[in-house]
Amino acid sequence: MKALAVNHQLDAGPGVFAEEAHAKGWALDEWLIPSGEPPPADPLTYDAVLSFGGAMHADQESEHPWLAQEKEILSGLLDAGVPTMGVCLGSQLLAEAAGASVVRADEPEIGWFDIEVTTQGARDPVIGALAPRFEALQWHSYRSPLPPYAVELALSPLALQAYRIGEVAWGIQFHAEASEIDASSWAVNYAVDEDAVRIGIDPDFLGAQILERIGEWNALGRGLCGRFLEAAS
Repeated sequence: MKALAVNHQLDAGPGVFAEEAHAKGWALDEWLIPSGEPPPADPLTYDAVLSFGGAMHADQESEHPWLAQEKEILSGLLDAGVPTMGVCLGSQLLAEAAGASVVRADEPEIGWFDIEVTTQGARDPVIGALAPRFEALQWHSYRSPLPPYAVELALSPLALQAYRIGEVAWGIQFHAEASEIDASSWAVNYAVDEDAVRIGIDPDFLGAQILERIGEWNALGRGLCGRFLEAAS
């Protein structure tokens, strides 16, 4: 089995999802789409495709023209029934590919936030193990409404946190993939995010939280990725 990781920046890759994929015997290609290089292979030929996060926003196609390209790719994956997962920005791009309109959230979610799994989410093969609620690492300023014909799987007070389109496509707003190295880098470099500065993020406090909680969080992330790959098999 072979998967494609679509990355948007160097410190926001597949993280512990890559570890889980390799542990389950999957081959994983990585594609840094902003580089302008073509993908390692046609995304439609993979057994699963995962799209990850990034500091850019889903509506910034004028600044990042590749966003339009990725939305077209994700739309094609949905049409073809290729198992797909979007994470944070990737989740928002997947939602747009499915017909939703991503908007700026009332407030950013940066740090650890409570998430409630819905009744339908509790029955979902990927999200169900997290019911009835869990606390998640987040870093986003935009949110997506539920795409047409999608199933709402998890919510926070501020945003949709997980959804499923059909039987093989999932979006998650939280950073279940984040490795200690990547998450710590985000905290250290928080000042590049004007919303993080505006709401007064304390990078030392956030960094300490990450170091304290990342082990348990990574176990959750590996489990979630493993369930997705099982559903994709």
